[in-house]
Amino acid sequence: MTRCLGIDLGTKRIGVALSDPTGVLATPLLTVPHRSAREDVARVVALCRTHDVTRIIVGWPRSMDGTVGPAAQRAAAFAERLRVTAALPVELWDERLSTVAAERALIRGGARREDRRDLRDRVAAALVLQTYLDARARRLGGAGDGRDEAGHDQMVTGDRGSDAPGRGAP
Repeated sequence: MTRCLGIDLGTKRIGVALSDPTGVLATPLLTVPHRSAREDVARVVALCRTHDVTRIIVGWPRSMDGTVGPAAQRAAAFAERLRVTAALPVELWDERLSTVAAERALIRGGARREDRRDLRDRVAAALVLQTYLDARARRLGGAGDGRDEAGHDQMVTGDRGSDAPGRGAP
């Protein structure tokens, strides 16, 4: 069994999602207010222990042209701190437009404006985690190549290493 925790790292809040124990379905879990890098990492590690997490997926907000800007650098640094502190595999996963998609889904679902801010981050984390789980299922099932429907490379680090074909390192 592989239970994964998904992270949508923001400057004010951190959205957190959790997969089911079989690693098939992602569900929004909670939103954590940003405090400091040390406190944020400690909170995520505590969640991992509470929920028997075996892998952490951190959203990697690359620019639309694929370049790595300040937000993506911050996510990579956070992922590295998690990797060291949690002693668990941590992967960066392309999260371009996940927050926009989460906001649209909440609007379509009728969420009130004042509720959307808190929900948006955890829903974005669930979207990032679900795309990871779906790509992993395709890869393990022999179908798919770790790319989304538009052909974007989704996996950017992890067990297969950055030298695997079609994979890029942060």
